[in-house]
Amino acid sequence: MAQSDPKLAEAEKMMKKADKLTKLSFTRWKAEWNTATPLYEQAALAFRFAKENTKAKEAYEKAATGQERLSSPWQAAKHLESAGALAKELENWNEVADFYKRACELYTECGKPQPASDALARGARALEDAVPDEAVRMYIDSCGMLEDEGKEQMAFDTYRAVTNLYLKLERFSDAATILLRWGLAADKSKAIHSQCKAYLSAIIVYLYAHDIKQAEQCYNDCS
Repeated sequence: MAQSDPKLAEAEKMMKKADKLTKLSFTRWKAEWNTATPLYEQAALAFRFAKENTKAKEAYEKAATGQERLSSPWQAAKHLESAGALAKELENWNEVADFYKRACELYTECGKPQPASDALARGARALEDAVPDEAVRMYIDSCGMLEDEGKEQMAFDTYRAVTNLYLKLERFSDAATILLRWGLAADKSKAIHSQCKAYLSAIIVYLYAHDIKQAEQCYNDCS
């Protein structure tokens, strides 16, 4: 979209005005986040609509900072997730991980482990193809958060996602290990069907990897 587009020009003006409101000077001793944050949010939407992803990402990050300064960590986390999605479009993989991890921290600050875990899982999903090792770490951390809260059943989709990623990477031993972890979580959740399916899948993975000894041991342990 051309730079002369009136909506885009308006977004640029809002960003400049918001930046001016948050920059300290001899005449401004305190940042006016109350006024600046809505301007950043409006600019982010306009830039995103105009497919100006770099500018939209910057606006969302500044809006997140504003919401943090206004003691609204939930809304700040939402903006960081939006910035993370745009970073993915721009293939800025380090930023993708950083934005989603920061969002997770803010959700945790709100006392919301489920959204915090979901943010990590969404970040991992965004990184799967480009940075699979980081995606694995984020998936595992996502599961761990829910396990710590005794909400293992809410992590079932994430166990499945990290298992699929391990299989894609041909890391069969790791895949089997996470399936056993899923089985234990299912046991704690009294989800018998999921437990049996996870254990059976672990055995199949060991067999596929031609690790007959581990498959047999797994079968005996699970029985």
